[in-house]
Amino acid sequence: MDIYYTIFDLQKAILVYRKQGASIGFVPTMGALHQGHLSLIKKAKQENDIVVCSIFVNPVQFNNKEDFEKYPHTENEDIQLLNQANCDLLFTPSEKEIYPDSTHNNFDFNFGDIDKVMEGKYRPGHFKGVAIVVKRLLEIVLPNKAYFGEKDFQQLAIVKVLAKQFFPTIDIVPCPIIREADGLAMSSRNMRLTIEERKVVSLIYKTLFEAKTKAQSNTVFDLKHWVEGEINAQPLMNLEYFEISDIETLKPIEKWVESQCVIACIAVFIGKVRLIDNIIIEKKNDANRGFKV
Repeated sequence: MDIYYTIFDLQKAILVYRKQGASIGFVPTMGALHQGHLSLIKKAKQENDIVVCSIFVNPVQFNNKEDFEKYPHTENEDIQLLNQANCDLLFTPSEKEIYPDSTHNNFDFNFGDIDKVMEGKYRPGHFKGVAIVVKRLLEIVLPNKAYFGEKDFQQLAIVKVLAKQFFPTIDIVPCPIIREADGLAMSSRNMRLTIEERKVVSLIYKTLFEAKTKAQSNTVFDLKHWVEGEINAQPLMNLEYFEISDIETLKPIEKWVESQCVIACIAVFIGKVRLIDNIIIEKKNDANRGFKV
């Protein structure tokens, strides 16, 4: 695997492959890599001739300074994992390389309403920061396909809109959530959990999974109330939000009849670590039972 630190050197290398007719797959990351990231690399390898991975902890998407400062940095381990995954090119730029001046903050995006709910509501400015860096990285790499995990489902929706507006030739490829054996969604932030916190944090997915089943016989209001009770009953956890939304618009629903396919999204603090997860709930009309999951 070749490693590049500047835009000029990376683009020079990519141009050589592009002139050979090679297709380029791109996996943007903030490092602290895990098997979830590597699943994106694997899919990109299957679908492209050359795979580029970037590692850049993007300061403008953190609305919490402490979260940015404590974000794990494991560059040596990351390089080993990428080599094992047969990644072709790694781009690890400095902040100055990505943002040579302050003009990036002047750009305004229009994502309709999808950036105003859930993460957008509780992390003001977060999605503008995500959009800024994704737009910048896609401009630099100009891949045929770019790969994003479904754990950050709202972010994925934002990226799809951004690509449609600015990069219509780039295919945004969603990739499924990769989980630990106990159901915990893999995340770089999991590294910050204490031993005690790690023992109980699987409750997040357990609750989501049970909520999917309970959707069959509960109203939206009752289901949300139940999830709140389950999470907050664990002394180490604090529910920030649990929302059931239309899978396309991400607008919250109040009744099941408003959408046949919805997504349940959750954000939980365990200590000072904030984790998110989601699960899709498919509902179909059934004359005998009203609906089924």
